[in-house]
Amino acid sequence: MEKRKPGSGGDCAISVMAKAPRPGHSKTRLCPPLHPQEAASLSAAFLRDTTENLRVAAETIAIARYAAYAPLGTEAGLAPHLAADTPLILADGSGAPAPGVEGFGRCLLDATMGPFARGHTSACVLSSDTPNLPTSYLVSAARLLAAGDSQRVVLGACDDGGYYLLGMNAPHAGLFADIAWSTETVAEATRARARSLGLDMIELPSWYDIDDAAALDRLLRDERGYAAPFTRRAIAALDLAALLQGERAA
Repeated sequence: MEKRKPGSGGDCAISVMAKAPRPGHSKTRLCPPLHPQEAASLSAAFLRDTTENLRVAAETIAIARYAAYAPLGTEAGLAPHLAADTPLILADGSGAPAPGVEGFGRCLLDATMGPFARGHTSACVLSSDTPNLPTSYLVSAARLLAAGDSQRVVLGACDDGGYYLLGMNAPHAGLFADIAWSTETVAEATRARARSLGLDMIELPSWYDIDDAAALDRLLRDERGYAAPFTRRAIAALDLAALLQGERAA
């Protein structure tokens, strides 16, 4: 069988929302207890594990892997933290506007429309804040989309009210309209938008993203899901278990 080239059309595309890790700009809600450099190191590990997890999922079902990034000009700082053969898609919100789509929604829209323009039959956006997401959830997203028509939408909600994955079989910009981003209402508002558009939404099991100290502590104690080896190594190198227990020296 001929090996599928990264980014080839005709399959499910999953784009990880990615930014080059930078101290003072990455995982700032983890500071404190982390220092900015530590937060950036952890962000880099999350990116690597998320894109590696996608690579593993693509061994089971046809998935085209992308990193949807911003801003333009940061490609060199991002590439070392991605799994091999992960193409980049610019998702800085500069694409064609859509009614009611603002802020981060425009970046998500770019990350969705880019794969459709490349000929993919379905497109998903994926958070980089779930490094231990079970690989089977990614496989299920691709399978559910393959089994549906143009009205099929797949949502993977997070415990905090956001979502880790949103996928669709046709461009539905309205799913990103009138959403209060970075709030606990994102997933529910997206469900409501899907209902108003007459879409067939199927939900994956919920998971949790790592965006504060409590979630980081949960990750340290949780052995479920993808092994996340880069994240586990970063946790050990930074001695985060001791930090969260208040035992690490300042």
